[in-house]
Amino acid sequence: MTDLPPAIRQISSTELESCKSDLCHVLIDSVADGAAISFMAPLSQCEAERFWLSDVKAALDDGSRLLFGAFVDKRLVGTVQLVTGLPPNQPHRAEISKMVVHPDGRRRGLGKALMAAALNAARQEGKTLVTLDTRTGDVSENLYRSLGFEEAGVIPDFAFDPDGGSKHATTYMYRYL
Repeated sequence: MTDLPPAIRQISSTELESCKSDLCHVLIDSVADGAAISFMAPLSQCEAERFWLSDVKAALDDGSRLLFGAFVDKRLVGTVQLVTGLPPNQPHRAEISKMVVHPDGRRRGLGKALMAAALNAARQEGKTLVTLDTRTGDVSENLYRSLGFEEAGVIPDFAFDPDGGSKHATTYMYRYL
């Protein structure tokens, strides 16, 4: 990867297919590297494609989710999702989901740039509270704190690590806009 600044932009449902290869590459390599993002290793190409082209596409189509991508040299190297379709008693809230940067692109400000885009979109959608969850002690926890997120609580033994070897705690966080 070069040192060009990333281009952060929203990815529409119709663009998803053209980004499929990069999206799958980021997801598969991140899970293989130990990212705790709900998938188990090894993540197959078929599973990754199903996630993007079925699960995420359906949510983009119905407007309950926004997807942002970080592009370096016109190649997608990171994503974050903003879930806006929440229950009727939570119209003021959105959730951050699947904040993922390819292992080769980490520690370059891509995560911070992706989160800024998601938080800005939440503001534009009229949201006043954003929540997320992350593996307790993960490097992403520091990123979220640096962006103003506060810890709401920790749930022990919440999920298995991607290698299936052990369970980890999950930290729930929130930020007012």
